[in-house]
Amino acid sequence: MYHFASRTHAFNPQKKLDVIVIGGGLGGLTAALDLCGRGHHVTVIERRSYPFHKVCGEYVSNEVLPYLRRLGVDPAPLGPADVSRFLLSSPAGRTLTVPLDLGGFGVSRYTLDQFLYKQAVARGVEFYQQATVTQVAFDESANLHDVSLADGRTLRARVVLGAYGKRTNLDRQLQRTFFTQRSPYLGVKYHLRLDFPRDLIALHNFADGYAGISAIEDGKYCFCYLTTRQNLKQHGTIGQMEQHVLARNPHLARIFREAEFLYDQPEVINEISFAPKQCVEQHVLMCGDAAGLITPLCGNGMAMAIHGAQLASNQIHAFLTGHTDRATLESGYHATWQAHFGQRLRVGRAVQHLFGQPLLSEMVVSGLRYLPGAVRALMQRTHGTAF
Repeated sequence: MYHFASRTHAFNPQKKLDVIVIGGGLGGLTAALDLCGRGHHVTVIERRSYPFHKVCGEYVSNEVLPYLRRLGVDPAPLGPADVSRFLLSSPAGRTLTVPLDLGGFGVSRYTLDQFLYKQAVARGVEFYQQATVTQVAFDESANLHDVSLADGRTLRARVVLGAYGKRTNLDRQLQRTFFTQRSPYLGVKYHLRLDFPRDLIALHNFADGYAGISAIEDGKYCFCYLTTRQNLKQHGTIGQMEQHVLARNPHLARIFREAEFLYDQPEVINEISFAPKQCVEQHVLMCGDAAGLITPLCGNGMAMAIHGAQLASNQIHAFLTGHTDRATLESGYHATWQAHFGQRLRVGRAVQHLFGQPLLSEMVVSGLRYLPGAVRALMQRTHGTAF
C-alpha cells in the first residue's frame, strides 16, 4: 500500500510542479493517485467538469484489480457487474460463446471517474477543471516543461504526462503524425435497461461496424458501437442508421425493440484513429488512448489505460527521485510500454480487418464456432495478466 499525503495548493505561476497530467480520465486519474501516493506534487488539467459521460465500452479486465487495490481504490463499493462470458455474433445472427479466462467487471465511466477524482482530491492532487492546454514546450536549458492554458496561465513542471484521450488539438501542436490522417470511424454510446444476462459481454457485428453490450452498475447496461462516417452519411441520422443497418443483426434488432434507453441523445465521438502512435512525443510521456488505441472489439482499452498509468508512474518516480535522468525516463517508458502493449495493438488492428464486412464476418464467426480455442487464444493476445 502506498502512503498518501494530504495537501492543498493555491495557483502560483512561479512554482515548479513535479508532474502535470493533461487529461483526467482513467489513465490520468490513476497516475495522479499513484504519484501522489509516492509523495509527489501532481496537478491534473481536465477540460470538462466531473462527473461526465464518455464514449467507452465500460468493461474492465480483472487484470487491473491488484493494482487498484494497492492504490486504495478498489471499485467494489461502486457495485460493478461481474462479467465472465463473451458472446460474438455475425451480422446474420450466428453466435459463439466462450468463457473469459480472467473475467472482468462493468462500471460506467461516469461513476468510476468520479470515484477516482474524489479519491485524488482527498489525497492532495490539484485539479484544474474546465481548463484547456493549448501548448506544451520543453525548456532544454532548465530541463522543465512550460504548459500553457487557454486562459493565459502558464505552469512549469518537471514531467508532463499526456492522458487526454484519443485526439485533441494538442496532438497538432506536438506535430503527431497520426493527427494529419483522417479516420473514418465514429463511436456512439447509450446506457439502457434490458432483460440480458449480467455476466455476459456480447459483441454484435453489422455492415461496417460492431456493437458491444455489457452490464454496468445499478442494473444498467452500456451499449456502445463503432461504425463509419459513410454509414451515417448514407442514412442521414443516427436513428435511421440504427434501424436500417444495425438492426439487420437480429440481436441488435432486439435491443432497439425492447430496451429502455436512458439517454435522450447518445454520446458520440468522431475521428477515432487506430493508427500507430508514439508513447513519447517531444519529451511528453503519453498514456492510455493518447499512446495507442486498441480496437474496441478487443475490449481492453480501460485496463490498458490503467496499466499504462502504472508503467508511467514507475518511470516518473525513478526520475523525480534522482535515480534516472530524462533520457532514461523516456527510453525506459518507451521500452516497457512496447513490451506490454505493442503486440496487443498489432493483434487488435489485424482482428479489426476480420469484421465489419458482412460476408467476411459471417465466414469468420462460422469458422470460429468450431474453434473455441482459437477465440480464447486471440483474446489472450489482446489482454494482459494481473499486475
